[in-house]
Amino acid sequence: MKNISVEELKEKLDSGVHINLIDVREEPEHADFNIGGINFKLRRMQDMAIEEIEHLKNEEVICYCRSGQRSAMACLILEHLGFTNTVNVIGGVIAWQEKYGR
Repeated sequence: MKNISVEELKEKLDSGVHINLIDVREEPEHADFNIGGINFKLRRMQDMAIEEIEHLKNEEVICYCRSGQRSAMACLILEHLGFTNTVNVIGGVIAWQEKYGR
């Protein structure tokens, strides 16, 4: 697992380059505010129900959550399931909102 700051993530998003961004929070959290990632809950990863994202195993997958804790766990689970390039957003949505607002 690598780490990325919200500033580095914003640069990637602003560049227009395609990234695989996954929000591992619950639906109400995602609906309230999200950075633009697909919502794929940590719970599904813990249950190994990853069929929808399995095609990303050899691509960079950037995970985020509220604070960076659940997304770090998600990265570790994904690595255990064979993902080769996982990235955790340090500070998560909290850091994003502190830096860039809603």
